[in-house]
Amino acid sequence: MRLNPSDLFKLAGDFLAEDVGRGDITTEAVVLPGVRARGRFVAKQDLVVAGLEVADAVFAVLDSSVEIEAFVTDGDRVSAGQIFARVEGPAEVLLAAERTALNLLQHLSGIATLTRAFVEAVAGTRAQIVDTRKTLPGLRMLQKYAVAVGGGRNHRFGLDDGILIKDNHIALAGSVRTAVERARKYAGHMHKIEVEVSNLDDLREALEARADIILLDNMSPEMVREAVRLVRERAPEVLVEASGGITLENVRAYAEAGVDFISIGALTHSAPAADISMKLTTL
Repeated sequence: MRLNPSDLFKLAGDFLAEDVGRGDITTEAVVLPGVRARGRFVAKQDLVVAGLEVADAVFAVLDSSVEIEAFVTDGDRVSAGQIFARVEGPAEVLLAAERTALNLLQHLSGIATLTRAFVEAVAGTRAQIVDTRKTLPGLRMLQKYAVAVGGGRNHRFGLDDGILIKDNHIALAGSVRTAVERARKYAGHMHKIEVEVSNLDDLREALEARADIILLDNMSPEMVREAVRLVRERAPEVLVEASGGITLENVRAYAEAGVDFISIGALTHSAPAADISMKLTTL
């Protein structure tokens, strides 16, 4: 996944406007005009880096001559204590952009680090780790980018990106079969239809209605294994996704149950921020 530069600069401008407001009065009061400085980004823990391009855009919005010199690329592992990038420019620019750049770099690296842990936990199985729409408004593009950097895959970016029939859709339609049949009539030939089920009876109904993808919601690994067996026997072309209550401790059991995808909302809504600092010195 690549970040669109124009979208990225717009976001960076919005983020800075929120933080800088009418100006950095502390820097204006304390730092003499014309001072140049160098900032070093230091990992305070082992982590997977994500967001270097984002941080670069934050500084560039304030001064296009400021660029980050990175010693790694997004997706690389770094160790605690490692200096993985530096930035040089006017001190007032580095100080004004510091917190916004760090917040984003820490948040996105946290997502990438957690995603990598899940990906490694299911290594050797057919399962792929995917994200969800459980993202912060305004940050979806960046959060999903961080998931991809960590080795995961992106699910839908928005409601217009695919048909996913969930429990509330089924409740309002009346049944799994009715919901899938209506979606089949509405969908274009490029659209696949995914339906969420929480028990084996609904699974059978979804298969009979010719759903393309089955989302097994909040099932135990043992129940998922049985569900996968039914799908493979009746409709081997149908893809199977598991979601709900999946952690680093149990994700391997879900992967070994034979699913194609494991979607995890925690990748974006609960990833702890990576511990990164930026240390400034004068030039």
